[in-house]
Amino acid sequence: MLRRLVLTATVSAAALACVVPTAGAVTSPLPLPVPLLDAPDRLMVVVSETGNTRTDGRYELKCRPAGGTHPSARSACDRLDELARENHDPFAPVPEGQMCTQQFGGPATARVTGTWQGRRVDATFTRSDGCQISRWQMLEPVLPNTRS
Repeated sequence: MLRRLVLTATVSAAALACVVPTAGAVTSPLPLPVPLLDAPDRLMVVVSETGNTRTDGRYELKCRPAGGTHPSARSACDRLDELARENHDPFAPVPEGQMCTQQFGGPATARVTGTWQGRRVDATFTRSDGCQISRWQMLEPVLPNTRS
């Protein structure tokens, strides 16, 4: 078993050593997964219980170029591009153990699924505490503004 592991490691190292980057190729390590920046972003946004029947519903958001049924597609895509330039993942959950203010921002919920920056997205948003409210607001106008 140990011999097989050593042999596999040796063969793998040899194969990697044979790969020669082409002239002008980036040789610095890249984070995994590598975002597919040329692939269009396609997100399905489902919003409910915002207290506004004009913003509740199911929207498709396409970026590069902006389109779909999202009511603010261009500004939503611009916001996502801004967050990407800042290396911020707007779909990441609130970190476990994060201290959050105990305020209730209303019963609004949203679910965002699809692809962004070449990665699969499946995120749920609420307004159940200060952290969740901030997370929602950071993603506006992808998610609707629920403040009166």
